[in-house]
Amino acid sequence: MAAYTTINPATGEVLAEFPVIDDTAALDLVDRSFAAYRSFRDTPLAERTAMLARIADLHLERIDELAGLLTLEVGKPITQARGEVELVASIYRYYADHAEKFMADETLAIAGGGSAVVRTEAIGPLLGIMPWNYPYYQVARFVAPNLALGNTIILKHARNCPQSALAIETVLRDAGVPTGVYLNAFIDSRQVADLIADPRIQGVSLTGSEMAGSAVGEVAGRHMKRCVLELGGSDPFIVLEDADIDAAVAAGVRGRVANGGQACTASKRFIVVDAVYDEFTEKFIDAITRVKPGDPTDPDTFLGPLSSAGAGDELDVLVQDAVAKGATLHSAPGAARDGAYYPPNVLTGVTQDMRAYHEELFGPVAVVYRVPSPQAAVSLSNESSFGLASSVFTQDRAVAEDLAKKLEVGMVWINSTSKSAPDLPFGGVKRSGVGRELAKYGIDEFANKKLIRSPAV
Repeated sequence: MAAYTTINPATGEVLAEFPVIDDTAALDLVDRSFAAYRSFRDTPLAERTAMLARIADLHLERIDELAGLLTLEVGKPITQARGEVELVASIYRYYADHAEKFMADETLAIAGGGSAVVRTEAIGPLLGIMPWNYPYYQVARFVAPNLALGNTIILKHARNCPQSALAIETVLRDAGVPTGVYLNAFIDSRQVADLIADPRIQGVSLTGSEMAGSAVGEVAGRHMKRCVLELGGSDPFIVLEDADIDAAVAAGVRGRVANGGQACTASKRFIVVDAVYDEFTEKFIDAITRVKPGDPTDPDTFLGPLSSAGAGDELDVLVQDAVAKGATLHSAPGAARDGAYYPPNVLTGVTQDMRAYHEELFGPVAVVYRVPSPQAAVSLSNESSFGLASSVFTQDRAVAEDLAKKLEVGMVWINSTSKSAPDLPFGGVKRSGVGRELAKYGIDEFANKKLIRSPAV
């Protein structure tokens, strides 16, 4: 069985390997998680939220160590890695501070006498399947609300960030999370299906690719398990005639290049109305191609390597397909790939016969489209099978809000790219997934909303 392996993407050096556990050990994880659940669900909420607060504190206390692992394993520039750890701390702190309010009994206004109350309770052990691009953040979105609820968690992380996965488990253990409540699982896809099928597992949350989401959703549906699927995105970035072009260009570069462009909510399709297309595109190409990949350990580096040389290969296949079919590639003079390092560039002239028109470009490659009107921008945006986040740049708030109503996405940002915060719900529609995370919505996905009806005496 293939191992979980740390390969430094900046150098290609293999640094550590961890074997996939056998089936007996995988089953033991379920045994331990279920045993822990029977006591953890009854732990007073105040004790659970105190654990969450301590988890937040430990992330900040260990920020150098934790951020360094992100840079080592997935090439995340160290300044962005530190930002991820700080965001994670804020998520655990948010649920520590708000879980009591979110889980408070809700008294219903009902016809007839007596009372009706809805209680928010845990449902049992859950399986989480998480990707490599935000190794701590995407785990926190799932873990924090469910620890608050009293659910227990088995977490299968991506194969290329095993040391980050182990660091999460260590932080939670050191914060006082009881044995068995959070368990790291170095398992393979077959074992994932076996765990989902186990009657003691009550739900599964996956953040990952469309293909992985389809596979997990199929197994979850077959076994009547709740699931949250946070999948891909091909987020539109709409620029209207009255937009502040310089501000839109600056935001567009950040939105496309941050985290190496390896984010589901990265700005990917730049849809610009004809009146400002030439100005925006010229400035955008100039700005984005000036960003040079650099050493991810340098605090001044904004673009490091991709997560692996293989990730660069997958991105390049889509780029070369577009170029071969007539698209124009705009790159800095002399820019070239070097292992996992992929220079930012822009595609124009992309048409429907090209894969780049339909598929997610997971890396620092932007596609710019020209459209005649705001209505055409919305139509092109909605042609995508994805529907995660989006951006609209205009100085007319009423126009922006009207477009926001028409966009088939889960999140719309006006004059900004997508940003995550604990108090903002995260999720999409169409093939971008099922369910919501963060804010008050994230705590309800794996909760039993139990009705207690007391008739009049």
